[in-house]
Amino acid sequence: MGINKITVVGGGNTGITTAFLLTVKNLGDIVVIDLPHIADVVKGKALDIWEAAPLLSSGSRVVGTGDYRDTADSDLVIITAGLPRKPGMTRNDLVKANAEIIRDVVTQTVKYSPEAVILILTNPVEIITQLARQYSGLPRLRVLGQAGVLDGARFRAFAAAELNVKAEDVTTLVLGVHGDDMLPLTRLSTVGSVPLETLLPSERLTEIVRRTKGGGAEIVNLLGSGSAYFAPAAALTAMASSILLNENRLFAAVACLDGEYGYKDVALNLPVILGRNGIEKIVDLPLTPPEKEVLDRSVSEVKAILAAYA
Repeated sequence: MGINKITVVGGGNTGITTAFLLTVKNLGDIVVIDLPHIADVVKGKALDIWEAAPLLSSGSRVVGTGDYRDTADSDLVIITAGLPRKPGMTRNDLVKANAEIIRDVVTQTVKYSPEAVILILTNPVEIITQLARQYSGLPRLRVLGQAGVLDGARFRAFAAAELNVKAEDVTTLVLGVHGDDMLPLTRLSTVGSVPLETLLPSERLTEIVRRTKGGGAEIVNLLGSGSAYFAPAAALTAMASSILLNENRLFAAVACLDGEYGYKDVALNLPVILGRNGIEKIVDLPLTPPEKEVLDRSVSEVKAILAAYA
């Protein structure tokens, strides 16, 4: 197998940070693409990362471009392009504009890299991932979205701070939609092998879950303009590593469903195994009736929005 080729679509904060972290991990050669009229800016940012590579013991070559021909034969395409959320704006407010952006991006991507795995960050990620699959015509398990890795990281950070333990020892699983109706599975969350529910009073655990659900909005409100990008980029990089290195790690990711969990023709954040083919397996996790009810409600909301863009 040769050197991996990775395309990052979008040269904003998240895209450039992702390109940098991919370089740090030496996951392959990287092309960062954005609109032609800002191609020089992207070229400058990419060159800056490439010049840092020798100091990072990385062999990655990083280039910027405004031409999709430069992305040809990519193994993985990470899409960060799209309008960011502003204070007071819901993710659903972003659907119409970002759906049009994704249609163009995916069409160009598949034209030049028909064998690529596509990883979506653009919000609202469940809707955009399902639309991207429709626009691309690719097998459904090669088009996926990032959600639960970021939400889980936030949950882990807050729980670790509460308990004064190392965050890497905290294990969490967050399913459902990437927003206020997400489903953090506290019953399966642990520190080491000890259930989190036995280590924290219920009221503190409830507060951590509340903060996890509002993690993105908290950052948006603090920044005043813009949104999170370090943690989202780290989440994308972890997923990219599992895909490109065929690590077969279990993550929560947005998958396009065809009967799993009783859902069809919708994308939802569920436990999956990530490997060279994208989603290698959607893990069948038994849920309690209240947990399944949360997912049912989320699927109904997502499908209602999708109906306008099918």
